[in-house]
Amino acid sequence: MARAMFEYTKTVLSKVSFDVTLFCKEVKKALQRLLPYEIEELKLYIFSLIRQNPELNQCLIYLNL
Repeated sequence: MARAMFEYTKTVLSKVSFDVTLFCKEVKKALQRLLPYEIEELKLYIFSLIRQNPELNQCLIYLNL
C-alpha cells in the first residue's frame, strides 16, 4: 500500500509542476505521508523535475538540504 502512495505522489507532483505554490504544498504533504526510504527516492524524483522546471527549486527548503 505504501508503494502505491509513493507512485500517487509522483503523479500528483508531475501534474502540479506548472505552479510553484501547488508544487510546494504537495511536497509538504508528501513528506508527512511517505516512509523515510520513500522520501529519499522522492528527493531524486524532485531533483529531476527541478532540472526540467528550475523555478521549482524554491521547494528545496522543505527537503532539509
